Amino acid sequence: MTQSTRTDVVIRAYGPGQVPPLLETIADLWADAHPELVNTPGATTDGLSARALRRQVLGHLKHEGFTLVAAYGSGSMVGFGYAFPCTPEYWYGDLLPQIPEHVRAGRLMGLCELAVTPARQSQGIGSRLHEALLKAIDPEWSSLLVRPDNTGGRGLYDRLGYTYAGPYRNAPDGPEFDLLLLRVGGSEE
Repeated sequence: MTQSTRTDVVIRAYGPGQVPPLLETIADLWADAHPELVNTPGATTDGLSARALRRQVLGHLKHEGFTLVAAYGSGSMVGFGYAFPCTPEYWYGDLLPQIPEHVRAGRLMGLCELAVTPARQSQGIGSRLHEALLKAIDPEWSSLLVRPDNTGGRGLYDRLGYTYAGPYRNAPDGPEFDLLLLRVGGSEE
């Protein structure tokens, strides 16, 4: 099998009203990209399941500026990501006091999901999806949560320039994530 080129993948952007018909496809793609979570005890209650992803996406559709981008290769979705502009208070929660003031003052994009089917990983698709979200939302800062054991995702985020900001939990008894930050364009203050 030959490696695909950048030109055989098309990126499309969707607004909130266009997303519900895509829910099953993105949930299936997410599960394909996260096989280590499919049979993990507690994954559903920790918000790390395809069912939890559907609920999460539906809950996030209400945010102004919500954007989902999807990558298509040979007519099939091979990756997706979604994000929305948000306030630092909403995004950082209890970690807010540890976030530098100049970061809290800037336009923030919360990157919620970015997944590429394993057969198409390491082909630049995740980077292109990320770039499309940044272009659509135009933030000064982007932030995301990644599981500490997600070495593939963490490798991509490191290459994109994200830096570790601290540990984060969505719920007191939930799993711990790494909170990552990216200054978009310009230089850090």
